[in-house]
Amino acid sequence: MQTIQDVMTRDVQSISPQETVQRAAQMMDELNVGSIPVLDGQKLVGMITDRDITVRSTAAGQAPSQTRVGDVMSTDVRTCAPNQTVDEVLGQMGDVQIRRVPVVDEQSHEVIGIVSLGDMAAKHSAGIDHTLEEISTPAEPDRSTVGSQTRH
Repeated sequence: MQTIQDVMTRDVQSISPQETVQRAAQMMDELNVGSIPVLDGQKLVGMITDRDITVRSTAAGQAPSQTRVGDVMSTDVRTCAPNQTVDEVLGQMGDVQIRRVPVVDEQSHEVIGIVSLGDMAAKHSAGIDHTLEEISTPAEPDRSTVGSQTRH
């Protein structure tokens, strides 16, 4: 059985919760990624995604050079261990509809890598179709505010 350490990306860039959203977006552009682990020292405290920036910051009218990563990051971060099987982690990713998971050392609790659906597709094809189908299930749009605004 293939384990996460066989397919994960090891050289992971991270960002501090005190950095700006603008810096996070610049890093995503430079690294060609859609999310970055947020570390306070060596401790994983969240993930900042391009969607976090768009929905929680830009849509709210916040200034990217003034808004801190810690104010908009996702804090409910799913992690995995390097010795978990690829199939086990694929199942977890499908269950919660995520495409990438930080890999955390079991002794030091430090982030030692990240594994994405793309990593698994490139190095372990079994189960990818089912997981991708689960992750890609369309969500229903929140239309609770549509039509409730009064026009003048």
